[in-house]
Amino acid sequence: MPELVLPTTEVHISFLEAVAEWRAEGRGGAGDNTTLARDMEVYGRRWNDPAAFADYVRRTIADGQETSPRPMGFVPSTVLWYVTDHTFIGRLSIRHRLTRRLLDWGGIIGYDVRPSARRRGHATAMLRASLPYAHELGHDPVLVTCDHDNVASRKVIEACGGVFEDQRAEKLRYWIATSGT
Repeated sequence: MPELVLPTTEVHISFLEAVAEWRAEGRGGAGDNTTLARDMEVYGRRWNDPAAFADYVRRTIADGQETSPRPMGFVPSTVLWYVTDHTFIGRLSIRHRLTRRLLDWGGIIGYDVRPSARRRGHATAMLRASLPYAHELGHDPVLVTCDHDNVASRKVIEACGGVFEDQRAEKLRYWIATSGT
């Protein structure tokens, strides 16, 4: 049964396969302003090395600490990976607070499912399972956004109780209650 866990070196090979899938669909290129793309740019050439991957895992976990170094404009975020056995399925970030940019564009929770694992309910399960974590961080409700043309993500958010607020530029903005989760 898949579950959300802290990043772990136990899924190293599967993680690399997922990154290759994301690259094949164009992720990490120009115009991809996601955390996944930033990680691909900063760490991607070194992920094959087990020691470098272990360092990436350590830094990713540490990013949830207020005092950890991070790029300008980024806030602390708890990163969880969705795994089953030793298979990496996806990743999810719970940002600890909103900035103006996150309020308009990124939201509190962001998630990615590797292409070969899509359309199996993983994104919905990941988002739903993350709500108690977000609640523990003091978020109720949480803002979750998606591109206006991303029908699959919109269905995921709505299946998790997302209430549409508005559209800002290309982003649809939804609020999901975390209390009672």
